[in-house]
Amino acid sequence: MVAVGILFLIFIVIVAWLVISSVRVVQEYERGVLFVFGRCRGAKGPGVFLVPPFITRIVKVNLQTQAVPVASQQVITKDNVTVGVDAVAYFRVQDPVASVVKIQNWFNASQLVAQTSLRSIIGRHELDQLLGERDRINAELQAALDEQTESWGIKVELVEVRDVTLPEQMQRAMARQAEAERERRAKVIAADGELQASEKLGEAARTMAASPGAMQLRTLQTMSEISAERNSTIIFPIPVELIDVLRTIGGPAAVQPQIRPPSASA
Repeated sequence: MVAVGILFLIFIVIVAWLVISSVRVVQEYERGVLFVFGRCRGAKGPGVFLVPPFITRIVKVNLQTQAVPVASQQVITKDNVTVGVDAVAYFRVQDPVASVVKIQNWFNASQLVAQTSLRSIIGRHELDQLLGERDRINAELQAALDEQTESWGIKVELVEVRDVTLPEQMQRAMARQAEAERERRAKVIAADGELQASEKLGEAARTMAASPGAMQLRTLQTMSEISAERNSTIIFPIPVELIDVLRTIGGPAAVQPQIRPPSASA
C-alpha cells in the first residue's frame, strides 16, 4: 500500500507538472507565435491558453512601437557637401508571424536598413533642401523604409532626421551669407524710408509753394526752434516770400525800414 501511495503521488506530481508546462500567458501588448514540431501554427494571445508540452515552442513578439536609433554617419549631399546626419525611426510589428518567420532579428535588420536608406535619400538632395525641407525628406525616408520592411510584417510609423552637422568651413560661409542678407535687408528698408520721406517732402514743398502764408509760418517756427538752442550765432536769410507779403500789406515804404541784416543772435 505504501508503494502504491508513493506511485500515485508521483503520478499526481507529473500530471501537475505537465499541466503547468502547458499553460502559457501572453500579455495584452504581446502575441505568441506557436510552433508545433517546428511548424508555425499562427499567433496566440493575449490571455492564457494551453499548448502541448515538449512538442510546442512559443516565441513572444512585442507589438508596442519601438524607437530605433540611426547612428550618425557622414553623408555626401547632391551638391558635394559632406554632412553628419543621424535620425530616429519608429517601428511597430504588424504581423507577428512574419516578423518571426521571415527575418531573424527584425530590430537589428531595421536599424541597418534605416542607415542605408538615410544615406541614399540624403544623397539625392542638396544642402539647402536638407536644411529647409526636413518634412519632405522625413516622408521620403519613411516611404523607403516601409517598402523594405513591409514583407517582414513591420510598419514604419515615423522617421525623423534629428541632427545635421555641417563642416566648420561651411558654417562660416553660411554665417557670412546670413550677415550679407541682413545687411541687404537693412539697406532696402533704409532706401524705402528715404523714398517715402522724399515723397512727403515733395508734397510739403508743393503745399507751401501754393500758400505763401504757410511758408511764413514754417519760417517762424524754424526760427523759434533754433532760438531755443544755445548757439552762438545763427545766420538766417529772410525768404523772398516774406518780403512779398510785407510789401503787399504795407507797401514799399513800410517794408524798407524793417529790413535788417540776415543775421540774428540766439
